Amino acid sequence: MATPPRDASPDVQAAEPIAVNPDAQAIEDDIDSTLGTDLASSTDSVASSILKYRTIQGRTFHSERQNAAYFTPNDDQQQTSVDISHHYLTILLDGKLYLAPVKEPKNVLDIGTGTGIWAIDLADQFPDTDIVGTDLSPIQPAWVPPNVRFEIDDCLEEWTWGPASFDFVHIRYLFGAIPDWDALFKKAYDVLTPGGYLQSGECDVEIVSDDNSIPPDSTMVTMWNEMFRDAGKVLGNSFTVLEDNLQRKACESAGFEDIKEVNFKLPVGPWPQDPRLAEVGRFVQLTMLNDIEGYTLFMWKNVIKSDDMEAYQVFLAKMRKELKTPSYHGYMKVRYVYARKPTSKE
Repeated sequence: MATPPRDASPDVQAAEPIAVNPDAQAIEDDIDSTLGTDLASSTDSVASSILKYRTIQGRTFHSERQNAAYFTPNDDQQQTSVDISHHYLTILLDGKLYLAPVKEPKNVLDIGTGTGIWAIDLADQFPDTDIVGTDLSPIQPAWVPPNVRFEIDDCLEEWTWGPASFDFVHIRYLFGAIPDWDALFKKAYDVLTPGGYLQSGECDVEIVSDDNSIPPDSTMVTMWNEMFRDAGKVLGNSFTVLEDNLQRKACESAGFEDIKEVNFKLPVGPWPQDPRLAEVGRFVQLTMLNDIEGYTLFMWKNVIKSDDMEAYQVFLAKMRKELKTPSYHGYMKVRYVYARKPTSKE
């Protein structure tokens, strides 16, 4: 008799259709100022060269010593959007921090930790778990749970952890930052214990609709979507991770097994009829309105290669207006892929 699979659930879980709420309204122009973050940077023992951030139009980006092609700033305004993104992704996962079947991890590595909010939440949930979060910039808070620590590290460089150092590696929202996903997942494979899990959550930032409610001549289509497609070619880092199926391919290349894929539609705005998705949509809209400049300034200067800042301000104004247009039923695609490193007996 054939041995049943370890996990009989489908390998691929498709995104559900989103019903439109006919009464959905655009949010107000003003954003609640109380949604700020308490993000004190810990700079102890950090090389001064890392703190020499580049400045573009008054926004600070990672230093030239690091991955200078990374497209988002590292300042307070962008950090707020990072934390809002964590909030809407947690809602999207019904309050879960991850989907992989990891019950009580002992040692966790969070690659691209950003403000460290995911790692801190996990540390609170599992006080006996040791968690390491890495990022290009020291923007994480100084006061954190005792079982989490942060390291300044570029995941594209050689990893310093030995084999079997972690039983769970978490990677999220690295679109536009990785030139070689196979190499990244192989590094994760090497530091995992046999039977340990990798989880990767990524987003294709192109805004689409199922009901053709976004006009083809809209700024979303002609500027936002095209800007990120062109950026992947110019920078050599894919912004179409889902479309290119890079997560699954990289898992297979590294040698992972039990690969599972869960797809979501990430609404932009509170237009869905489902209350949970409407709440997700509000926060997606909020994170973009909070810092649409932070997501696009690097692109304008380095992909479009334009110094016409008046035209840039017009683009920003049009995007903000379209983001708050309730008749636009736009969404982005999010995919979580998790996979297990085989044990020595398999």
